[in-house]
Amino acid sequence: MEWKHRGRIISADDIIFIQQLIDANPGLSRRKLSAKLCEAWDWRQANGALRDMVCRGMLLMLHRGGQIQLPAIKKRPNNPLAKRPRPSPVLIDTSSIQSALKPLQPLQIEQVRRTGDERLYNSLIEQHHYLGYEQPVGEHLKYVVWSQGRPIACMAWSSAPRHLGCRDRFIGWDSQARRRNIRFIAYNTRFLIVPWVRVPHLASHILGRIAQRVSPDWEALYAHPIYFLETFVDPERFRGTCYRAANWMLLGETTGRGKDDQTNRPNRSIKQLLAYPLTPRFRQLLGQV
Repeated sequence: MEWKHRGRIISADDIIFIQQLIDANPGLSRRKLSAKLCEAWDWRQANGALRDMVCRGMLLMLHRGGQIQLPAIKKRPNNPLAKRPRPSPVLIDTSSIQSALKPLQPLQIEQVRRTGDERLYNSLIEQHHYLGYEQPVGEHLKYVVWSQGRPIACMAWSSAPRHLGCRDRFIGWDSQARRRNIRFIAYNTRFLIVPWVRVPHLASHILGRIAQRVSPDWEALYAHPIYFLETFVDPERFRGTCYRAANWMLLGETTGRGKDDQTNRPNRSIKQLLAYPLTPRFRQLLGQV
């Protein structure tokens, strides 16, 4: 039987090495064993951090599969994500803004991930986006757009889904290249123009401005660029007009099955997938192995 976790093939020799590492360090916790294995394999994220959480998942998979014997759990720490409080409202000026785009200029666009204004972003999304706030997992950026000292829009980008048929066919990469280079794609998870702002062409203008920022901002935070942007549009709710106006391309539709599907039948709404390459060389860069 071949064991695989998050794109990594685990050989019989790997399993022997892992068990020898466990046996040689009987006093270490599962967390410390995971870090030690990452160091031994030089298993790191693009920014140099150890892939500790991925490694822990792999060790647990092998343990449950009877391939290795992990030490007993010493303690079960509280999971802060399970009890995370919802973002609370932030008091801001909500008086109506209805005008042309020009009087709002210049717009200030701030990447607020790991800054004092991240709480403002979280609150606005929770209070005014139809999907509410959801804490991103993995690499992500958050933006707040300001005009004349007032927040008027928010946008978030996260790591891209691993498998999207229409996207993968458009890029033309194989499974090996996809596993290696999926980190160079960013997925637009939230876009909000606050409801008291009514300004024609504002959404497409912001989308175009932030698209120019994503790659350098991502590289500053995570030590690698972005070559390709994508997003989902629910056609039952939206037409994706601002994306099309900003020259995004419709690549196709999702299957509606989700990543953990076992039935091969749709179990959620079908979304349109739109994309925006950030460089003409995106196929060459994403197809490298």
